[in-house]
Amino acid sequence: MLLSVTLIVAGLVALYYGAEWLVRGATSLALKLGMTPLIAGLTVVAFGTSSPELVVSLTATLQGQGDIALGNVVGSNIFNIAVILAITAIIVPLRVEFQLLKFDTPFMIASAGLFLWFFQDRSIDSIEAAILFGLLVVYVAVNVWLAKRQTTAAVNSEYASGMEAVDATATTPGWKIALLLVIGLGVLVAGSKAFVSGAVEIARTFQISEAIIGLTIVAAGTSLPELASSLVAAMRKQADIAIGNVIGSSIFNILCILGISGMAAGPLQGPGISQVDLYVMFGFSLVLMPILWTSSMVRRWEGVVLLAGYGAYLAFIWPK
Repeated sequence: MLLSVTLIVAGLVALYYGAEWLVRGATSLALKLGMTPLIAGLTVVAFGTSSPELVVSLTATLQGQGDIALGNVVGSNIFNIAVILAITAIIVPLRVEFQLLKFDTPFMIASAGLFLWFFQDRSIDSIEAAILFGLLVVYVAVNVWLAKRQTTAAVNSEYASGMEAVDATATTPGWKIALLLVIGLGVLVAGSKAFVSGAVEIARTFQISEAIIGLTIVAAGTSLPELASSLVAAMRKQADIAIGNVIGSSIFNILCILGISGMAAGPLQGPGISQVDLYVMFGFSLVLMPILWTSSMVRRWEGVVLLAGYGAYLAFIWPK
């Protein structure tokens, strides 16, 4: 038991630092290749915070632990909205920009709906996985196009204040970029193996299903980078970054993680993931739309309601 907890804690630490180094290296490389800090922030940084979920799910998939891989994705999407967005809104009410309402949030809901449709047979085959990944490419391309077309002084100012440290990495020497990429990826892989191993052993010790471990412990653990970045953005009054990080990560979890995992070792099967888990994930995604539309912001009491909903979900799925 002690060894399992140690593996989980060590894995979490490795996932955090591995993701941090990988994002720094990838962002430096992107800036050296001529990407603006704004575009780098919308793509590399936003998706980089989801790299722990990707590596953990891919590792679990290759080890034949589909329930953990799929539970991680479903649980992370629930955690993103019901915990990360909720806690962030409780600390600082979040005002929403129109692009999130007219494009990103509907795209997130559509992605969740497509996943539910594909997963009716409790598996994601290689063709379905390829479709999901193809939609991710479309999403990134549209976002980059919109950013170039609709950039305003306010958006530039907001991203500039949040990207000062990133922008400075444009002068990072090539050898250091390569070192950050290699070490970051290596630490991520090692951390994911330790984290998954510890989680599986705990599941076996307490006779808890791998699906529930994936939906809760693994999902919460791999979502820590999103929690940290959203809280920091909220405290800096950068609401778009805080909300965009949650929505972008939820899209990435479905389209990229399931896409890559399904193509790498398809079909990706998760018999332990129930309809309740899927409906809760889709329900939280769906309820976000009226919350954002009603007053173009996420208010404190709405954050409290979302957090209470997550508590009710945990009480329902956790073994009695």
